[in-house]
Amino acid sequence: MALVEMIMPKMGESIFECTVLNWLKNVGDVIESDEMILEVATDKIDTEIGSAYDGVLKEILVKKGEIATIGKPICIIETDVEQVSENTSKSPVQTVITEEKEIENIADELEKQSKLTSIMVENAEPKANSLTGRFYSPLVQNIAKEENVTSEELESIKGSGAENRVTKDDILAFVKLKKEKGVSSTAIIEAPISSASTIYINTSTDQIIEMDRMRKMIAERMVESKRISAHVTSFVETDMTNVSLWRDKIKGKFQQETGENITFTPLLIEAVVKAIKDFPFINIQVDGDKIIRKGKINIGMAVALQTGNLIVPVVHEADSYSLIGLTKKVNELAGRARANKLKADDLADGTLTVSNIGSFGNIAGTPIIMQPQVSILAFGVIQKKVSVIETPHGDTIGIRQKMIISHSYDHRVVDGSLGGQFVKRVSDYLENFDLDRKLF
Repeated sequence: MALVEMIMPKMGESIFECTVLNWLKNVGDVIESDEMILEVATDKIDTEIGSAYDGVLKEILVKKGEIATIGKPICIIETDVEQVSENTSKSPVQTVITEEKEIENIADELEKQSKLTSIMVENAEPKANSLTGRFYSPLVQNIAKEENVTSEELESIKGSGAENRVTKDDILAFVKLKKEKGVSSTAIIEAPISSASTIYINTSTDQIIEMDRMRKMIAERMVESKRISAHVTSFVETDMTNVSLWRDKIKGKFQQETGENITFTPLLIEAVVKAIKDFPFINIQVDGDKIIRKGKINIGMAVALQTGNLIVPVVHEADSYSLIGLTKKVNELAGRARANKLKADDLADGTLTVSNIGSFGNIAGTPIIMQPQVSILAFGVIQKKVSVIETPHGDTIGIRQKMIISHSYDHRVVDGSLGGQFVKRVSDYLENFDLDRKLF
């Protein structure tokens, strides 16, 4: 057997460190290669990290809440010598710890296990809640006793531990809020303490909601974007009748042939990509007093999460996809976003962003630019409207399916002519959609 240091893997361009949110495995647990062992957060995404080895987790080097540096050790795993030899030949960054260090770690581990055993024996039969039989650890019970937390109050706390057990952090947060807000503890409802937790305090008149980590990050970036960019928004009303009729006609066959549902999003992105090729100066970024014209068309697409937060995965090189390929990619990214399975690279290097706010029934909006991009489009709800229709034989009145597109752009580098022409060109591509278009 040998001990190896597992290195914090690369997580994408421009990411050099991350914060450890939680260890999914404990010291002494048996782990397999690629099995998820910890959850980390960067300034862009929360994600899980898989083990590089089969073996036993012997020591955690970067604790919960601490900063892990890319390329530096985060834990020690005991594995067989043969596997270590094989893995180190593939990854020279990972090193085998000396025999002397191994002996020291084993001694330390035995001491820890001895102390843990003593504690477990002393507290072998912790009491359960008298109302429901819910399990509470001795530590939680002691804190509850010292802080005068009643059984009813204890029962109201939603635990973040295994099987929803109340942890030390859960009850301390409960007590802290109770003291700070000066409200009846029965009015406090606490969600699990995690990176996505939300704490509610209900009173007869107000509800106080603590922002989760992602919401704080979104708030900071939105304010920063408004500070950096001179936002201007242009609007255009688009006739979506042909697009809607074509989608209704082929969506059954599309599902049958590809196994995918075709939403409006890939059709909208396709039109945006075409318009970017016509107006490439919209696909730029600002760096100080320099303008960077991007060589690739990478479209960010805003995805609403169940928590109420927003995340923007990126379709890289969107112009390289067919409509079928684009549909598959959009569905895949949206699915992984909602399942919290995105990687850091999925969020990197966007050059222009779109948001389909019509899915929420919104008519129009004025979206905020994703820095360092200079352009973002919002697509409103498609509604049937009475419209004037021009024909070779004169004007007539008819029912058409209309949508408003709003285009927010950075007026420091994008003037009204370019911003307006670009969104109008997106509209033109949608209005002139070919009703006889073939799938294959």
